[in-house]
Amino acid sequence: MKHNTKITLIILGMFLITQFLGIYVVNHYINNELPLGFETHEIEETGQYNVALVYLLFAFVIAVILMLLLSKLNFAFILKAWFFIVVTIALMISFNSFIPKFLPFNFNILEVSVTWIFISLLALVLAYVKIFKRNFLVHNLTEIFIYPGIAAIFVQILNVYTVVALLVLISVYDIWAVWHSGIMQKMAKYQIKKLNIFSGFFVSYIPKNMKLKLSKMKPAQLRKKKIKVNVAILGGGDVVFPIIAAGVMLKTLGIYSALFVAIGATIGLAYLLFFSEKKKFYPAMPFISTGIFLGIALSYLVLT
Repeated sequence: MKHNTKITLIILGMFLITQFLGIYVVNHYINNELPLGFETHEIEETGQYNVALVYLLFAFVIAVILMLLLSKLNFAFILKAWFFIVVTIALMISFNSFIPKFLPFNFNILEVSVTWIFISLLALVLAYVKIFKRNFLVHNLTEIFIYPGIAAIFVQILNVYTVVALLVLISVYDIWAVWHSGIMQKMAKYQIKKLNIFSGFFVSYIPKNMKLKLSKMKPAQLRKKKIKVNVAILGGGDVVFPIIAAGVMLKTLGIYSALFVAIGATIGLAYLLFFSEKKKFYPAMPFISTGIFLGIALSYLVLT
C-alpha cells in the first residue's frame, strides 16, 4: 500500500464525496442554464459530438503546453492568476446549484441578485485563500466543489461514445506522462514547491515510525529537528473526468447509471491505492477508467 489505511480512506472519501456532489451539480444544470454566460445547447447529431470532442482535446493539449511553457519560464504570477480565475468560476458554478435553495432571502441590488453577490464573494474569498494563502483545509474543501463546476460545463457536449473515447485517450496520455516522459511528476513538483498550490487533493502526514521517534524527543530537540512529511496526492484530472462520465450517463440512462459510474471509478481508484507500492508514481486514470467502463457496461446490462 502506497499510504497507510487512514490516509488512503481519506483520499477515497474525498473522491467519492466529490463524485456524488458532481452528479448533483450536473443534474441541476441539465435542467437549468449555466451562469456566467456558459450556454448549454443539447446536441442532437452524432457528428456534432465528435467535433466537440476534437475541440475539447485540442483545448486540453493547448492547456498542457501553456502550463509547461509558463512553468519553464517560471511565470509563477501568471500561473497563479490562471488558477485563481478557474477556481473562482468553478466554485461559482457549483455554489449556484445549491446555495440559493438555503438562503432565506433573495432580492436585487441594482438589478443584481443579492444571492449571486453572496455566491461570487464567497467564491472569490475561498479562491484567494486557496491560491495565495496556503491552507490545507481550504485547499481540499474547495477541491470538492471545483470539479463538479468544471464538469457541468462539458457534460452537455459529450455523449457515451465520445466520453469513452475521451477516457481512453486521457488514460493513454496519463500512462505516457507518468511512466515515460515524467511530465506529470514535474508539473506536480513545480506546483507544490514553486507555486505552493496543487490542482488536486493534497494530504500531508507524518509516518508512524517518525511519530514514534518524535514522541521520545524533548521539546528543545523537536524545535531543531527537521521533520520529514509524507504527501498523498490525487490529481484534479483524476477527479473531474469520472464526474464528466457520470454526468453523461446521468443524462443518457438516469441517476442509477451515474451512481454505477461513480462507484466503479471509486473501486478502480481504491484498487490502485491499496495495491500500489511506496515511493512509486502511478497513472491513476487507467485504473479509474476501467472502473468507469465497468459501471457503464453494468448500466446497459441492468437498466436497458
